Amino acid sequence: MKRSTIVFCGLAALLIAAIGCSDVKRTPGKVYMPDMANSRAYETYSANPVFADGRTSQGPVAGTVKRGEEYPVHIEMDQTGDTANYYASRALPNPFDSLDADQMKETERLYLINCGICHGAKLDGNGPLWKDGDGPYPAKPGKNLMGSYASQLTAKQRWQVITYIKSKQGK
Repeated sequence: MKRSTIVFCGLAALLIAAIGCSDVKRTPGKVYMPDMANSRAYETYSANPVFADGRTSQGPVAGTVKRGEEYPVHIEMDQTGDTANYYASRALPNPFDSLDADQMKETERLYLINCGICHGAKLDGNGPLWKDGDGPYPAKPGKNLMGSYASQLTAKQRWQVITYIKSKQGK
């Protein structure tokens, strides 16, 4: 009696394993929201027909502030449509016009990690990517070619890096 029970259980386990490991094509069934499950991807900064202005990268909604943001700044586009409105940005006061020694050391570390790769440790535009033309980057870093670092550095850290750069440029 015991032997037949063991054989029966063994055969049942083999049958379950065979059925469970079969190559039967499995489908998840019907997709409730196909637009969400199979959405069309757009490259960042590419033309996008979804938005009226055709931009994929949209700014924050007017009047809103990101949680944890200490210094919310929204610069409107200038008359030529240039989002990098340098003239309007020059009027913004730096909330961190001076840094103590510990802050300066941390900010120098942030600069070397995020900025020094292109701009160099001496702020001369000769970082490891360029190396006077011997680096892996094919062209010298130029104006208006820098991407956003908003996802890598907080607004506070970006202002501190600006303070660090201006302190080094003053010397």
